[in-house]
Amino acid sequence: MASAMVRSALRNVQLRRTPACSSRTFSSKPGVDDASESAKWEKITYAGIVSCSILAFVVLSKGHTHFDEPPPYSYLHIRTKEFPWGPDGLFEVKDH
Repeated sequence: MASAMVRSALRNVQLRRTPACSSRTFSSKPGVDDASESAKWEKITYAGIVSCSILAFVVLSKGHTHFDEPPPYSYLHIRTKEFPWGPDGLFEVKDH
């Protein structure tokens, strides 16, 4: 009974609340023009795209090291019986 009264009181308090600002603005400052703010962020976006593209080109154009082939371990290709399509693997094509 007491919990139901508390719940209804909380519901009434929540319904009475009204937002301080009824409309949301694009920026946090009240005197800023939305068009100039949009133009600013458009320029920042294009500058970010160009700088990220240049950074990616520089990083990807550098050479990378190639490692030696691992030794041919005998336990990697153990076959106890033939495949139905022949002695080689399905996508291995070898001249016999």
